[in-house]
Amino acid sequence: MEETYKFSAIIQKEGKWYVSWCPELDVASQGETIEEAIENLKEAIELYLEDEDASIPAAGPIMTTTIEVSHAKTSRSVST
Repeated sequence: MEETYKFSAIIQKEGKWYVSWCPELDVASQGETIEEAIENLKEAIELYLEDEDASIPAAGPIMTTTIEVSHAKTSRSVST
């Protein structure tokens, strides 16, 4: 019987690539577009779940936010 799971996907642009990461499973992938990065992450998660020893965390509330931190040593701006 096939089950459906819901996981978080965090996407960040790094250079010319979009990097996608699932924090619950610590699985990552990338793509040239956001859509490609998400599709590649889905495939990576499916492959991860095929492993008999893969642990699937219990479903719980997913909360994400952004924060800003200033630091005196930061001499360059971070672009998104």
